[in-house]
Amino acid sequence: MTDAGSEGLRATAAHSRLVLRVIAIIGIALSLFQLYGAGIQTIGLFYLRPIHLGFILVLCFLMFPVTGLYRPRGLVGWAIDAPLIACGVLVGLWVPLNIDTIATAIVPRQIDVTIGIITTLVVLEAARRAVGLVMTLIGGAALLYAMAGQRGALPGFGEWLPGILAHRGYSIDRLSSQMTLGAEGIFGLPLGVAATFVFVFVLFGAFLEVTGAGRFFIDLAYAATGRQRGGPAKAAVIASAGMGSISGSAIANVVTTGAFTIPLMKRLGYRPAQAGGVEAAASTGGQIMPPLMGAGAFLMSEFTQIPYLQIVLVSIFPAFLYFGTVYLLVHLAAVKQGMRGLPASELMRVREVLASGWHFLVPLVALVGLLISGYSPLRVGFYAIIAVVAAAAGRALWDFFVTRPRDGEAASLAGFQALLGSGARLTLQALELGARNAVAVSLACAVAGIIVGVVGLTGLGLKFSAMMIAFSGGNLLLALVLVAIASLILGMGLPVTAAYIVLVILVGPALSEEFGVAILIAHLVVFWYSQDSNVTPPVALAGFAGAAIAGSKPMATAFQAWKFAKGLYLIPLFMVYNEAIILGGPVLLLLWTGLVAILALMAFAAALEGHLFAPLQLWQRLLLTGASVALFWPNLTAEIAGAAVTVALLGLNFLAARRSGDRQADQGA
Repeated sequence: MTDAGSEGLRATAAHSRLVLRVIAIIGIALSLFQLYGAGIQTIGLFYLRPIHLGFILVLCFLMFPVTGLYRPRGLVGWAIDAPLIACGVLVGLWVPLNIDTIATAIVPRQIDVTIGIITTLVVLEAARRAVGLVMTLIGGAALLYAMAGQRGALPGFGEWLPGILAHRGYSIDRLSSQMTLGAEGIFGLPLGVAATFVFVFVLFGAFLEVTGAGRFFIDLAYAATGRQRGGPAKAAVIASAGMGSISGSAIANVVTTGAFTIPLMKRLGYRPAQAGGVEAAASTGGQIMPPLMGAGAFLMSEFTQIPYLQIVLVSIFPAFLYFGTVYLLVHLAAVKQGMRGLPASELMRVREVLASGWHFLVPLVALVGLLISGYSPLRVGFYAIIAVVAAAAGRALWDFFVTRPRDGEAASLAGFQALLGSGARLTLQALELGARNAVAVSLACAVAGIIVGVVGLTGLGLKFSAMMIAFSGGNLLLALVLVAIASLILGMGLPVTAAYIVLVILVGPALSEEFGVAILIAHLVVFWYSQDSNVTPPVALAGFAGAAIAGSKPMATAFQAWKFAKGLYLIPLFMVYNEAIILGGPVLLLLWTGLVAILALMAFAAALEGHLFAPLQLWQRLLLTGASVALFWPNLTAEIAGAAVTVALLGLNFLAARRSGDRQADQGA
């Protein structure tokens, strides 16, 4: 469950059963509506997007009362929220019921303009409740920037700005039409992606969650790595990769897997802040891990018009590099601190875990297979959900009719009816949970649509590109540093998806058109950097969640998360300066580029920890740092020199570890 969905669940806990049932009914209805559009009958965008947004608005105002979390609404609360709920219904129905009139009108009708203003204000308020105040402030600032002065008495915000940012401004009627009467504002591309691909795969994750897939991935990771040095930390890395690829929220990943991994890490000897930091860094990587990658891959595909499957395929190696870096840093910390793994008696065997949960792999295999076969991502998500239901039902029936009778429990009609009832409850629970989890991302995308509409109306994107070139002096590395800083600032108040959309609208054109970065790489860089607010102080949301579980200081945990997540900053740089790793090329070039990436990250990790096979001396750490820089440098001579130095130093360190081991053996003898 995403963090927004969890907050909504806790919020409604303070309300009556009637409200909870209404939320459940609306959530289930929304999920069924989306499934119908995904797999049975295609729904036109001016029907699908407004109806989806109407459902989301009603759910939001029911889940997040104006009185705040945990507090009953009361008469005053209902007096405020009931009209907003009615507005949500109006937003959902107005465009679909009046589409013919709206489409043929030469000049927008005043009633359409008024409904557009209501829609915009209601979306901003809903985003404030479900996403956060910052998202609403950014959307509001975008509207103020676009707005013209009123009859010359009150200048518009855009008219106040100096130089290149200034513009003449637009009337409220023109802004309202841009926001709600076309496909360039609230009902534009971001909401379209949220109402199709993102929702279906969020629902897919909800079905996996309620059927127990999360526990399966955690058990499988423990069985595979638990006996190794720092086993629970390595299990956190692997489990977060598995759960993160289907969850879409770093904070939810921390809460889900961290509840199991963090206490065991502390038990083995990791400091509390270290344990929370490892989990935060690993969970953040889940959002860059194919096949789902949160909402990022779907948005990227729509923005770039590059097939979703291609984005997934080129993201596999960078994602493995990231998790490999976290895994290596975890291993080095364990070796450095002399840790051991968990005893075998406390762990299940891999084959035992697979025997109990192999059916959870069936939907994932089906998902990948259908994508490779050329099906659209939307249809693939629909069939993947069916595969989850079929796999879970098949396993339950097998256990009921085969496993239990074999163990001496006779199958009965009452037991079978109970089984059917349990399956129906889980299905309804998943349908409701998927709708809940989609509220925050859909509203973030709706507000992002406001920003997209303003950028298109005012030409702000081109102005931002010019400013970026001026500030960086035409230097690509400095431009990437500016993007990273901007992503961190935006990430302090925006969820990852919204931060990516805003950033890519503003800086994406500059990276691709002015600095010559391939469009796919530019989007991947922005998407990777948009994750950094999860692990980078002073605002490290996933790190703070890990600190809550670990019982450690939030800022100390955030710094540990930042340390373990260094690949989040280095790998995008490698993508930019080594385009072959993403765009392809001759086999030998790809092999060399992959080897260089692995050596560079290994050298960096060893230099950072001061340990590999044995402790590294200061001069060795300095040389490894220089070698890692040379390996990242886009020059063949520098790469060869860096590789040679890295291999030589790692070899010396390995021999030093062997000699140290032999001396200890001799002393023991």
